[in-house]
Amino acid sequence: MQTQSLTIRRPDDWHLHLRDGDLLSAVAPYSARQFARAIIMPNLLPPVTTASAADAYRSRIRAAAGEGFEPLMTCYLTDQADPDELERGFREGIWVAAKLYPANATTNSAHGVTDIARLRPALERMQRIGMLLLVHGEVTDPEIDIFDREAVFIDRVLTGLLRDYPELKIVFEHITTADAAKFVAEGPSQLAATITPQHLHLNRNALFAGGIRPHAYCLPVVKREKHRLAVRAAAVSGSPKFFLGTDSAPHLRETKETGCGCAGIFNAPHALESYLTVFEEERALDRFEAFASEHGARFYGLPLNEGTITLEHSPTTVAEAVDAGASTLVPFHAGETLAWRMTS
Repeated sequence: MQTQSLTIRRPDDWHLHLRDGDLLSAVAPYSARQFARAIIMPNLLPPVTTASAADAYRSRIRAAAGEGFEPLMTCYLTDQADPDELERGFREGIWVAAKLYPANATTNSAHGVTDIARLRPALERMQRIGMLLLVHGEVTDPEIDIFDREAVFIDRVLTGLLRDYPELKIVFEHITTADAAKFVAEGPSQLAATITPQHLHLNRNALFAGGIRPHAYCLPVVKREKHRLAVRAAAVSGSPKFFLGTDSAPHLRETKETGCGCAGIFNAPHALESYLTVFEEERALDRFEAFASEHGARFYGLPLNEGTITLEHSPTTVAEAVDAGASTLVPFHAGETLAWRMTS
């Protein structure tokens, strides 16, 4: 018999881009409606590299999102990352983690790390104080095919990080390949991964369905069908190593639908309905609460949320576009009907 409703502990989003300014005001309420907490990405212009900048950004997010939503801040790592500043922000409760962007790997990552060896003092300090490392897991070598950059990152960077910093907790963000799913599943206990809704729904054919589809373009780029299926299997497996991280990354419509469109999918309006559709298709509704509400908090060493949310098996039609001040945003699943609806 078909499940008609599902009530779960209020979930968290362990990977979220909220931008700043008018765009922050437009998008933050969508995440706050669903999630109690979110790990906030620091790739603003300029990037969030100091505790004072993170604290100010956190205040702006709280004002935009309203009560009941707690932004969990991260530090943008550069080649010059200061171990003392990392520890100060962590001890003061401003930062919970630091984010490794390989230089020029994705949106606003020009200030990212050019050589992992330059981070040694910062990583040693983070390991000592218990501060998590979040990694955008792609190499940026132009000789490496874009569809292979995650697998090469595992060999060139991630394997060495785990070897050299055996007590450092690492989150392999937005995994997209069978290689990553297997590596995390078989890896040590200090390694976990977030999974986005788009990488559960889309393979690389979506980029070219009847023409170039800019709203299916994100980084890491969607991969072959075999990889999508492997990531789906990881998400619904029940393993505590895998948890929800939307990587919702809003860009105004005109910056997506252009000659050099931005990478990022804005999935915040119906993130939970999107994930839940996958878990229903995989006959794993009984594992959804753990994926959405438990695994991430436990890996981060944070308490589980007290409240609940309810989703009903009722059609939700996703808008073709949503307002963002003087422009619009095109959400993930635009114009589609999802089978679930968040009701409370």
